[in-house]
Amino acid sequence: MTEGATTKPVLLVLASTYPRWRGDYEPGFVHELSRRLVERFQVIVLCPHAPGADRRERLDGVEIIRFRYAPSRLETLVNGGGIAVNLRRSKWKVLLVPLFLVAQLAVLVSVLARRRVDAIHAHWIIPQGLLACVAKVLARSHAPLLVTSHGADVFALRGGVFDAVRRYVLHRAGALTVVSRALMDRLLPQMPAKRLVEIIPMGVDLEATFTASPTIERDPHLILFVGRLVEKKGVIHLVRAMVAIRRKQPSARLEIVGFGPEEPALRVAVQRLGLQTVVHFMGPALPASLPAVYRRAGVFVAPFVEADSGDQEGLGLVVVEALGCGCPIVVGNVGAVADTLGPHFRDVAVDASDEDALADRIVSVMSAGPASQRALAASVLERFDWKVIAGRYDTLLWRLIRNPCVGDR
Repeated sequence: MTEGATTKPVLLVLASTYPRWRGDYEPGFVHELSRRLVERFQVIVLCPHAPGADRRERLDGVEIIRFRYAPSRLETLVNGGGIAVNLRRSKWKVLLVPLFLVAQLAVLVSVLARRRVDAIHAHWIIPQGLLACVAKVLARSHAPLLVTSHGADVFALRGGVFDAVRRYVLHRAGALTVVSRALMDRLLPQMPAKRLVEIIPMGVDLEATFTASPTIERDPHLILFVGRLVEKKGVIHLVRAMVAIRRKQPSARLEIVGFGPEEPALRVAVQRLGLQTVVHFMGPALPASLPAVYRRAGVFVAPFVEADSGDQEGLGLVVVEALGCGCPIVVGNVGAVADTLGPHFRDVAVDASDEDALADRIVSVMSAGPASQRALAASVLERFDWKVIAGRYDTLLWRLIRNPCVGDR
């Protein structure tokens, strides 16, 4: 396949987290990248089925194949927090794991055997990267493999077995991308020499969607959180910090936008602290509604922490979304977000598990207002627009296609 050929090269994308339908509130970053590559590639996405989703569909020019791995009502391993979170939350779901792996492998082998595939992009080293390596052998495919790590496949999966699996995949991949330098530092010792390794984050639509609006009045007393309600997001610390925040800013209130397994415990904490009229659970928001949410908040808080499992935020794109909408931010002091924010990180970061310090930083940013973070926003936004990110992936994929034997052993 040459770049000047009239037929587009076929890119097979493997993912676990993927929108179930248009406007789904599940994370959509894999689809957002895939749809921006359709101009130069024929993109096929292989992802798990979920109740209510179509088995096959074409969305924004992307062909989507959703594999079945259990009766529809039991296909709950992925959505609502991710595989690792769902396994910790419901131990019985470990029974779904072998079904999930075998089903994805079977469909993957079938696609590779029946259709021309010029390149494979596996999101997450485990399990998609591993399955791609095995499927290439079974289907006798020579399609080069690009693997992207988003964080949970490194931070949450620790120990000898997982290290061995990652080394196996990384020695057979043609290229590796990671979404932050913190991930690069973890994975580079396991990566063989002379492999393509790049830090390429996922992107945000900063041209048309996540933009500031001078016509929407910002509420200086509104504190906002957006994201999955899982341990590594640190929302429990934000809830507890509201007691100290209210002592200094009596009119402050908190809106929590999202869903997840931590919600019951968070509601109990709100009740115990007497914050029922102050902390509001807004539920999940459709992607199209998020810009308006960011635009009216006085401060966006992402109190990221390292979970007991070792998992932590891999990138933190909600921070970029908030900055794109002109909203001041406060973030938890974790490595990936430091990479995202660059030299301005220390100005807005705090150990979120120290709830007094978190409260102090939030009150300080609320008092300073949006103008105080203009330099931070400008330095971040120019690196994360989807046009920039998709262009970098386009270049890397073509490089692999021109050299299809890179990484094969």
